[in-house]
Amino acid sequence: MRPDVSRYTPPILDHSTMPKQTGGLALWAAMGTIYVVWGSTYLGIAISIETIPPFLSAALRFAIAGAVLFGWEVLRAGRGFRLPSLREWRDSAIVGTLLLGIGNGFVALAEQTVPSGIAAILIALIPLWFAVLGRLYFGDPFPRLILIGIAIGLTGVVLLVWPFGDGANAIDLFGVAILLAASLGWAHGSLFSARKAKLPARPLMASGLQMLLGSVALFVEAGVTGELGRFRPEAVSASSLWALAYLTVIGSLVAFNAYAWLLRNAPLSLVGTYAYVNPVVAVVLGGLILAEPITPRTLVASAVIVVAVAMIVTVRGRMARTGQPPVADLDRAPARA
Repeated sequence: MRPDVSRYTPPILDHSTMPKQTGGLALWAAMGTIYVVWGSTYLGIAISIETIPPFLSAALRFAIAGAVLFGWEVLRAGRGFRLPSLREWRDSAIVGTLLLGIGNGFVALAEQTVPSGIAAILIALIPLWFAVLGRLYFGDPFPRLILIGIAIGLTGVVLLVWPFGDGANAIDLFGVAILLAASLGWAHGSLFSARKAKLPARPLMASGLQMLLGSVALFVEAGVTGELGRFRPEAVSASSLWALAYLTVIGSLVAFNAYAWLLRNAPLSLVGTYAYVNPVVAVVLGGLILAEPITPRTLVASAVIVVAVAMIVTVRGRMARTGQPPVADLDRAPARA
């Protein structure tokens, strides 16, 4: 959520009248940040949950990041600070629960049994769910190319997880189901954020509030599943702590600000390419650092899914540029937090 959907939700911004830069060192540095950092969050999650329970790990991460963002907004506003309205608290809680409690939390849960690279590939299907849910809930147009992209993407999923071939490389199907639920949570949260929610106008306040309230949902999940009772702080490894720090500072704070800057300064068609670059980065890092198996079937299935995602993102971006619905969900979708 990515981000690590592994990934985060800026508030609704009107970019229609803002000039878009098309090049420059700052732009490509920001693009490189969301390419690499959001792609690496799946690796970070896999390492952090080695000794920290998944829901608790995510809860700590977003509680800290959310407190930093919220506190910064309070200090910056000074005497002019105003608490969000009750409606903004409620809608932020809904978005935070969907994006983080379900989206990010379920990714961490699934990575206990599913390799981080595979998790990133399946979470890359979020644009597919945007198209499907936009059609179901809002009657968005459903061009033939999107329908073809959905069919290709589902074919890639079947190819990726179908239990044939070497049993040693079989993928846990329950973990796959959890990842699909995570991507559906992200998609629901993104669409609600973009089209129905009333969120604080200040970007950092909106994101900080969603992180804080999302962390509450994650702490509840940690309690319900017994993680809080089983957790032993003395058993936490240094690598898990470093991974948690990386996810909090680099994944949730640095990458979020890079993404928010890109939304104001870069074409959405360029920003949206993170959706199919992140899984490639995640697969490579998982193979190099965690020695996750990269089989020919994984490579073929990954390529099929990335092609499908690229088709859907391109068509929806073209529709947004020509003024057709759906609204430009790319600029309101969850970054891989």
